[in-house]
Amino acid sequence: MQLLFITSQTLHSSHFDISAFSLSHFSIFSILRLRRCLLYFEAQRSGRLPHNQRVRWRHHSSLTDGLEQGVDLVGGYYDAGDNVKFGLPMAYTITLLSWSVIEFEDEISAAAHTHPHVLWAQVGNGDTDHLYWQWPEDMTTSRRAYRVDEKNPRTEVAAETVAAMAAASIVFRKTKPQYSELLLEHAHQLFEFGDKYRGKYDESIEGVKGYYLSTSGYKDELLWGSIWLYKATDDINNNYNNYFNYLIENGEAFGGTTWAITEFSWDVKYAGVQLLAAMLPTEGKTKEEKQTLQEYKSKAEHFLCACLNMNNSTNVKRTPGGLLYTRRWNNMQYVAGALILLAAYSDHLRSTNQMLHCHKGSVGPTEILSFVVSQIEYIMGSNPMGVSYLVGYRPTYPKRVHHRGASATSYRDSKVFVGCMQSYHSWLKHNGSNPNDLVGALVGGPGLKDQFRDSRYNFAQIEACTYNTSPLVGIFAKLHALGNVNELQRGK
Repeated sequence: MQLLFITSQTLHSSHFDISAFSLSHFSIFSILRLRRCLLYFEAQRSGRLPHNQRVRWRHHSSLTDGLEQGVDLVGGYYDAGDNVKFGLPMAYTITLLSWSVIEFEDEISAAAHTHPHVLWAQVGNGDTDHLYWQWPEDMTTSRRAYRVDEKNPRTEVAAETVAAMAAASIVFRKTKPQYSELLLEHAHQLFEFGDKYRGKYDESIEGVKGYYLSTSGYKDELLWGSIWLYKATDDINNNYNNYFNYLIENGEAFGGTTWAITEFSWDVKYAGVQLLAAMLPTEGKTKEEKQTLQEYKSKAEHFLCACLNMNNSTNVKRTPGGLLYTRRWNNMQYVAGALILLAAYSDHLRSTNQMLHCHKGSVGPTEILSFVVSQIEYIMGSNPMGVSYLVGYRPTYPKRVHHRGASATSYRDSKVFVGCMQSYHSWLKHNGSNPNDLVGALVGGPGLKDQFRDSRYNFAQIEACTYNTSPLVGIFAKLHALGNVNELQRGK
């Protein structure tokens, strides 16, 4: 999905480049793992590629996106192995990437917002896209663009884009202050719009229910957007306390202080809201505000204790090999999302000299981080299958990732047009390894019994998504800085 959030009259959305999060923001950089993670985002680029593109098997694609609607939507990123630019998951990806930079700053040195009440939220149609297996450089499927406006409210994607803008504005505040201010300006406008004109995302965008069904509704995204706006504005302008008030006043009604959650994902943001609220300072707050923040904290700690198997009853399942397990379809997204929350709260506990209090006992920051390391080690190959689920790491990584561009002959090497049936037979149905490695991609991962099958048709386990890899950026930087690399140091 293309980001970012700037009027097409000023800056094209393709100007927002995930590679901007790389070397300029890392003071301690885990060369092997972090560079490979960031390479994956280069493989997901849409639009005209820059001259310094390192993933050489990709080329320019989708150069007319938005043309039919009279708006420039060229650029951005495809969120997974298909050629659609879905707004909600890609905005979530940017939020988590930004959070990685913000949270671990000691270790880390297609939506176009063209009008206050207009957000272009998607390019392409999932149903028609899945009828073809074509590389993005030569696709012939529909590039219809879908917009959010007063007549077609889609609150989840609007509010998640607010979170992405606000978080990114913090990242760029020192290095690109004008850009940071522009992001905040659009975030303010978009939050006002998304809150005023409410509507469910998957009820107003054609075909999206089959790919990104919003099961939690939009109230968690509104809380998520408000807390990121508060974090982005509170330390530079105290007049923005209305975002804090929004978080406090709507905590119960929107489920923020009442829902005890055991997952964090592109769809369900409650655990993220609760954890961010739990880490807010309480100095100068009223008795009622402190009480509400305590309620957020209680629910955040329920999630963390569930991950650590420290609740009396409701805990996150684990495979026999020890991996957190939420559901069969792309389980790694839930693992990666949990890890950034655990690592962030571990830092918070350490800095405030606190412990995490669970039903089965108290847990310190070192124990929490040790669990994070154990999950990373599983991902990297210390598991019953001996598979590294991060592509390009160790010889045992998946060779048949469900990804159009990776499975096809490089467009740079062969520009001969390949039609629908030929592409299915030559690329999708081919049993051999992909000709191009999707380096840095975190695939869906194993099943409940640690089983895994490396087949392009096994898309529940073998497809990679941007929001799988994005939380790992901060995690790898954190672990590298602490020297907690253990088995990972022996990987190639």
